[in-house]
This record gives sequence, structure tokens and C-alpha cells, in this order.
Amino acid sequence: MPLQFADRLNNVETSAIRELFKLLGKPGIISFAGGFPDPAMFDIEGIKEASGKALNEEPGGALQYGATEGYAPLREQLGAFMASKGVTVAPEGLIVTTGSQQALDLLGKTLINPGDKVIVEGPTFLATIQCFRLYGAEVISAPIDAHGVKTDELERLIVEHKPKFVYLIPTFGNPSGALLGLARRRQVLEMAVKYQTLVVEDDPYGDLYFGEAPPPSLLALSDDVPGSRELLAHCGSLSKVLSPGLRIGWMIAPPALLANAVMCKQFSDAHTSTFAQATAAQYLKAGRMPATLAHVRKVYGERAAAMGNALKRELGDAVAFEQPQGGLFFWARLTGDGGRMKDAGEFAKKAIEQGVAFVPGAPFYAANPDKATFRLSFATADVSKIKEGMERLGRAI
Repeated sequence: MPLQFADRLNNVETSAIRELFKLLGKPGIISFAGGFPDPAMFDIEGIKEASGKALNEEPGGALQYGATEGYAPLREQLGAFMASKGVTVAPEGLIVTTGSQQALDLLGKTLINPGDKVIVEGPTFLATIQCFRLYGAEVISAPIDAHGVKTDELERLIVEHKPKFVYLIPTFGNPSGALLGLARRRQVLEMAVKYQTLVVEDDPYGDLYFGEAPPPSLLALSDDVPGSRELLAHCGSLSKVLSPGLRIGWMIAPPALLANAVMCKQFSDAHTSTFAQATAAQYLKAGRMPATLAHVRKVYGERAAAMGNALKRELGDAVAFEQPQGGLFFWARLTGDGGRMKDAGEFAKKAIEQGVAFVPGAPFYAANPDKATFRLSFATADVSKIKEGMERLGRAI
């Protein structure tokens, strides 16, 4: 008898990025496809020291079952970490999740009914589109530019569709790298209050800036817009700044939403790894994060500059892009100038033949994909590899 799968699986498909990775086994290929931090950036000694302290100082807490809401010492440290970024939150005002991806899944479980409408940026994080569709949402795309979501268009879509919530990556978005300006951030908060619409702020990249610090998060700004804090959910992560393998994320949200998220989390993993949480708590307590962030910003900033210069040099007017001010990604668009190709999917195939990989942009759109767009990550390749990779791209164009 064939297996009968849930109807909800009809709304999603395998990640196009994961499928692309199957093509990357060719020897000598240079990949700009992944969204991973560079393992060379991991503070191995600091994490070793933190894990040792976790086992020495409270082995029972680190190795036993724990509270679904999160390991108390880590919640305290995360509260302090958020305070350094202008957010006041008590330990009980956040829950620890298994990466920020779980926070998004919990939002889907607790908020989305089949047929509900959810507004996301176009383009946005691919896994978010898949997650929300899995729970039956109609995902609506709000256009962006180099300064983030276009707030006039966002307001029009909110009025038209009355969404269950709006999902944004305001700071160095994936895949766009866009940075939402201060004025637009205030407008988003004002819209949340005006239309009584929940806004979900995903912020895994906000600490990865290369020059001036970005504007404060929506959560940090919410004190200036009365009533907006009660309409915000904020998702954070240590994956891009400390280690993805620890799988430490968190969510700050109104109490009723947190309570339901905790209930749903009990059904999936009971709690995030207590050993990972205890290790992260000790790491944050040791005060190593500022030096780690300074190093990561310097290295990634150098790589981003190298990629921007090499893109201009090797591809010239065949591509258009904005130089990112932080994060892990370039978002570029084929112009078709001089009769050259305009389809990034075809460009990706030519690039693989030349020994270099990137991700075509179409899968990052919930609707009306721009097939000329593509994403490049500069995180895991050093400057010499970036230059060589851009030369290969130049031959592929």
C-alpha cells in the first residue's frame, strides 16, 4: 500500500539551494553558493573553554533535560547581549530556540491557519517561504530596493490583504543584503500600530556590519513608537557570529505568543540542547563576543570589498549590484547589456562549467521571480579565491 502523505506537503518543494549543492562535487570548484560563516572565524579556544566550564561548574544542568523555555543562565546572558544593542528584555521575555529557524517554524505553527496571508520581502529567505507555505499560508511578496522593503508598497499590501503577520529581515537581508533605513523602520512600526498587524523581525546578520553600525533594530526602536512593542516578534541567532553547530537562537515576543510557542516546542524537541546552551552561556559570560565580532567584521568586510571590486572588473556592465554594508551576501542582477545573457539560471550552469558556483535568485521570490537576479556569498572564500572566482565568472558571462 503506498504511503499517504499530508496534503500540506503539496505546498512546498525541495530547496533549490540544497539541490544545487549536489552539483558542487566537481574538484577545484569555487563556491559562492552557501550562506555559511567561515569555519576559520570560529573562536575554537573560546568555545573549548566555555564547554569545559559548563561541564566543570554545572554538569547536571549541562547534561540533563532542561526547561523548554531555555537554560536560565543563557536567557540571562542573552538578555544582557540584547541590552548591549539597545533592547531591554527580562530573561522570561525570551525563549531559546534550536536556531532561529525553529523560531520561524514556531511562528508558523502558532499563528498560521490554512489560507492565511503572510507578507514577506521579495526576495527573502527561501526557507521562510517554504516554512510558511507548509502551514498553509498564502505568501505575498512586498518589493524591496537597496534600502529594504518599500514601505509605501508594504502599506498598500497590508491594507489590501490584511495579513496574519509581516516578516522582514531589516538588516543585511538574505539574499538581498539590503539595509532598511531608519525612517522606513519607524514607518514599519507605525504601520504595525495603525493596522494592528504583527511584524516579525528576523535579525541573524545585524552584528555583521563593516563600517558604521546599522540603525537600531525594530525592537530597539519600538520604545519610540507607542504600542509597537506588543506587535513585534524578534528572532535572533548566534549561528552567524559564533557557531551554527551550537544551534542557538532565541525569540522575543508578546507573552501570549511566547507561551504558545513554548507549548508547540514541547511537541518537537522538548528543549534546545542544554549542553549547547550552557556552552553559549559560559561564552557570553566570559566577555569574548566583542573581540570575536570585531575580527569577523574585519575579515568579512575585506572579502566584501574584494568581491565588489572584482565583480566590477570582471563582469563590468553585465551586472548591476549594490555594495553590501554588512551581512554575508551580494545580490546582483544580469543587465543583458551587449547582448549578454539575462537568465541567472543559465548563467549558473555556465559558471559551473567554469568551476564556480552561485545561487540563481528566482527561488527567493514568493511570487513573480526576477530570473535575472543571483546571490553570491563572500563568507567562506578568502580574497585570492574571490578574485579567481570572479575571473571564472567573467569567462562564463
